[in-house]
Amino acid sequence: MQHISKLPTVGTTIFTVMGALAKKHNAINLSQGFPDFKMDQQLIDLVSKAMHTGYNQYAPMQGSFELRQAIAKKFDLLYNSTYHPETEITITAGATQAIFSIISAFIKPNDEVIVFRPAYDCYDPAIELNGGKTVSIGLESPSFKVDWNAVKSQINNRTKMIIINTPQNPIGTVFSESDMLRLQDITKGTDIIILSDEVYEHIVFDGEKHQSACLFPELKSRSFVVASFGKTFHNTGWRTGYCCAPKELMDEFRKVHQFNVFCVNHPTQKALSQYLENENHYLELSGFYQEKRDLFLSLIKDSRFKFTPSKGTYFQLLDYSKITKENDVDFAKRLTVENKLASIPISVFYNTKIESKILRFCFAKKDDTLKRAADILNRI
Repeated sequence: MQHISKLPTVGTTIFTVMGALAKKHNAINLSQGFPDFKMDQQLIDLVSKAMHTGYNQYAPMQGSFELRQAIAKKFDLLYNSTYHPETEITITAGATQAIFSIISAFIKPNDEVIVFRPAYDCYDPAIELNGGKTVSIGLESPSFKVDWNAVKSQINNRTKMIIINTPQNPIGTVFSESDMLRLQDITKGTDIIILSDEVYEHIVFDGEKHQSACLFPELKSRSFVVASFGKTFHNTGWRTGYCCAPKELMDEFRKVHQFNVFCVNHPTQKALSQYLENENHYLELSGFYQEKRDLFLSLIKDSRFKFTPSKGTYFQLLDYSKITKENDVDFAKRLTVENKLASIPISVFYNTKIESKILRFCFAKKDDTLKRAADILNRI
């Protein structure tokens, strides 16, 4: 049987490759972005209670109203910004489903979508499947700052969407207030939709404030804000997230959402609505992960790896240019096989071939895991 692939250049993701390699060689896995420590037992108990009390059938398509109310309250608390729980918030099967559905709802053949590189790998396939064209704008190491004049020069009558990710995976940078104001100014008076991937919103370091798209009124009027409970509450396998947007945008999103997943795990939603009543569950997260970042970097400060401390996310970039001239994919694989430590090469987050001497490491791990990983890095 012959067929023409709709994604001819897409193969097995680097996350699957490195995860399998780590397992095969019994390596410490700092490649994939998930914790190796336990989540809060209270949240597990709340899910169990929800199951036992009957929340086992379909949830509403938009999501549990209690959970949407809790999310609306969180936005009021953190950002003094309001989303109506009935019409402007939808619970999704993780952030990736939200992103895919947003792109599917709005991108038509020949529409252009601006993406900043290096970028998380779920954006391009969704754009391609819907006939759109990715317009890449590179961010240069080590600062990875956005050249907003370059962004402005790429905008034309085919530009339908701009995707931003702050804090940004894989590079650990955050957009400043100035960045968001420039984005707002550049797109003012247009119909360009902003897809603001904010899954690491609660993991921002060194006293910085997360600059959500909802903080900027004109920008908010054309933006989707995408978030993840899995990143926030250490349960990435639950695949529960949400998105917020003005009603006219959310109406279109829900047309796709209802035929994609229809609804999301009901007992999990019930539990999360109760868990969010305690705002400390997310307000304490930045401090928790900053301690892990600082521990990891203090342990490798005398190694031959160079680094700029991550500003957000739970990822840290390490530059190995003083160690070897190998490309990052080859070095990442050798590091896993020979030294028993898995990471992710940065070049895979670009859509063109680049020379990179940078690896991404996840520090959402137990302190003992980070110490064992640091011992390996210090010996290289």
